[in-house]
Amino acid sequence: MIYKSIADRLRLRLNSSDYNIGSPLPGEKALAQEFGVARMTIRKALDLLVSWGLVERRHGSGTFVSRKDVHHETTNLTGLVEVLRQQGKEVQSKVLQFEVMPAPPAIASQLRIHVDERIYFSRRVRYVDGKPLMLEDSFMPVKLFRNLSLAHLEGSKFDYIEKECGITISGNYESLTPVLADKTLAGYMNLPEQTPLLRITSLSYSDSGEFLNYSVMFRNTSDYQVDYHLRRIHPDDLLAHPPEQHRQ
Repeated sequence: MIYKSIADRLRLRLNSSDYNIGSPLPGEKALAQEFGVARMTIRKALDLLVSWGLVERRHGSGTFVSRKDVHHETTNLTGLVEVLRQQGKEVQSKVLQFEVMPAPPAIASQLRIHVDERIYFSRRVRYVDGKPLMLEDSFMPVKLFRNLSLAHLEGSKFDYIEKECGITISGNYESLTPVLADKTLAGYMNLPEQTPLLRITSLSYSDSGEFLNYSVMFRNTSDYQVDYHLRRIHPDDLLAHPPEQHRQ
């Protein structure tokens, strides 16, 4: 539902350095204009933020930040190139396709932009020590990255976004699904058909709440392992502070 998506985006914004405890939110009319929806939709999104304990309404004054989301942790988000280079591995990216295109509805929904708004589409194969590790399809809004080039995609997108564009990557939503390689994927990855792969959808966002990059990746799990360290949150804390709603 669209009001839940707006609440998610506002939640990211409230956790950024632009807002402090007690900071006022824009009025319902201004938010409705920003998101292109009816005021009733904004009101329902704000109701969610109130239920999560992040904002409070003050009669006659507006809506104000009441607390930050203490479970919003992003300090361990690291790019693939950064991780593998730390392990002493050689990482290369071969760009197979790179173009500007109008955003189809499904991609526009992920990036929270208008349908047919201009986006970059890229397809690249990531190689580690000369072996194909992953095929990645990536979608990025042109309005945020005016000078994205082939050279950037042959390197690290994280480096480009943060070091060249000056945008802080605050976090990432991921969804993982096992799949079997079809003929096309097998050809790109130099693998037999029906080889098990891991399909990963990834949505990165900035500290100001903008969605920066949506990627669909197919990773060869036989040559690369990912270990996760997940912190346990006590059930009583979950009741008091509901976790962030994942969109994938």
